[in-house]
Amino acid sequence: MTVIQTIIRPEVLAMSSYAVQDAAGMVKLDAMENPFGLPPELAAELGRRLAAVALNRYPAPRPQALLDKLREVMHVPSGCEILLGNGSDELISMIATACAKPGAAILAPVPGFVMYQMSTVLANLEFIGVPLSAELQLDMPAMLAAIATQRPAVIYLAYPNNPTGALFEVAAMEQIIAAAPNALVVIDEAYQPFAERSWMPRAAEFPNLVVMRTVSKLGLAGIRLGYLAGRPEWIAEFDKVRPPYNINVLTQAAAEFLLDQVAVLDAQAAQLRAEREQLAQALAVLPGVTVFPSAANFLLVRFPDAGKIFEALLAARILVKNVSKMHVLLTNCLRLTVGASHENAQLLAALRAALA
Repeated sequence: MTVIQTIIRPEVLAMSSYAVQDAAGMVKLDAMENPFGLPPELAAELGRRLAAVALNRYPAPRPQALLDKLREVMHVPSGCEILLGNGSDELISMIATACAKPGAAILAPVPGFVMYQMSTVLANLEFIGVPLSAELQLDMPAMLAAIATQRPAVIYLAYPNNPTGALFEVAAMEQIIAAAPNALVVIDEAYQPFAERSWMPRAAEFPNLVVMRTVSKLGLAGIRLGYLAGRPEWIAEFDKVRPPYNINVLTQAAAEFLLDQVAVLDAQAAQLRAEREQLAQALAVLPGVTVFPSAANFLLVRFPDAGKIFEALLAARILVKNVSKMHVLLTNCLRLTVGASHENAQLLAALRAALA
């Protein structure tokens, strides 16, 4: 046994780093990014704003101007406080850290966002994955049984879910919230700009509920900003494990400026919603292809042979996400990010050639 194996936790030794495939020279349709840049005039003004930032000073730990702007623009209820994170990933890590009591567990439907499980393992907690139904919706008998027997400290419900794109039924989610009064239910709305439905107006309604979002899918993935909204008593506890200067000055300045231009980003999201519907219709008529309903900016698609199709797309310099080995429910599935119209056209041409 080496020194590394002696010192590093066995759970970490058994893990793999979060994989991000090199996308140089590719049509990048693997990471659910907004394909549109800022209009030139906005980009120029943003540059001027960032040039004026005091890089020699630490950022404000709780930047009040940004918090106030998020509250206004994202319609955070008055009974809620907001916690900022370096993307949703950091917020997920903070929740796990704060709840890491001996014997505690975190529960989430699977397949789901991989960081729920990864943060659980890193916090030395037990992860309970409850498989979705064959229709990729919540398996309510299984969920309720797991809540009753496992008594998780935290339950994640992604709305819509990644990688399936499904919006879980509101009544089912309400039933889970009611069935877990001694757990925190985190509703992850990373893809809310494409779902046009939200739990944010109800964030203060339940004593065991918080709503998590990110600006990444809105078109600002590069600035790494997530936020958690919930009753003040929850936010105060999670704030204790927040790194003191976790949101850098450039992110703060960029977010403050761009939230004033949110109409531009909303218009881009509307364009992607329209592209999603057109892409889904075009995919559905391809031979042997099943397209699952999606309320996100991606489509989960089952092919006769996902591995073969993935390699054919790589050969055509198109990068998508092969999720077929993540879970048995995803057998032969690829996750396709909705791109700009010309990117979607390239994707469809390559798929038609591969399926011919």
